[in-house]
Amino acid sequence: MARILLIGGHGKVALMLEPLLVAAAHHVTAVIRNPDHEADVAATGATPLVADVASFDLDQFTNLVGGNDVVIWSAGAGGGSPERTYAVDRDAAIRSIDAAVAAGVPRYLMVSYFGAGPDHGVDPDDAFFAYAEAKAAADEHLRATRLDWTILAPSALTLDEGTGRIDVDAVSSGSVARADVAAVLAAAVDEPATIGRTVSFNTGDEPIVQALRR
Repeated sequence: MARILLIGGHGKVALMLEPLLVAAAHHVTAVIRNPDHEADVAATGATPLVADVASFDLDQFTNLVGGNDVVIWSAGAGGGSPERTYAVDRDAAIRSIDAAVAAGVPRYLMVSYFGAGPDHGVDPDDAFFAYAEAKAAADEHLRATRLDWTILAPSALTLDEGTGRIDVDAVSSGSVARADVAAVLAAAVDEPATIGRTVSFNTGDEPIVQALRR
């Protein structure tokens, strides 16, 4: 059993992930910004915690993550202004990473996207540019730490039914069900073979646990 802090606890993937983690006997605290979402999170078996992480400084973040074994970043600004995107997806994410280091939290899982990185190729005039830049910065910051990190980079998310199978060898982005992304996250928490790896994946034919072990 691990104590897990899930940041972004009311996202579509997070709400599917929480019951999987609880069923695996983990203690899950799910950070949410809107108190109206507490009941939805509590219904999964996770413990909701209301906090606006975008406003947290490093000390506040360190207090937030302290005492946990795992931090999972599944938060996002969800579009909108570039300023908000940078504040959440880059700056707050980086502070959460630094806080995990400061608090001695050993394990950190970042939800990114297929194709993320400094060479993302998104046009500066594209509305997606700020998000691409923010994720590239946060991912690179995480890779430079000594945390037991894993970056999970799913392709385009769908609301299809999960298959329990993925493709980690794809060279281009396709799509994957949110339910399978949640299952990948749940499996990765307990899979040492994912430490220090960026796992990009589409839906596929290989069972999730098997795919993550190689």
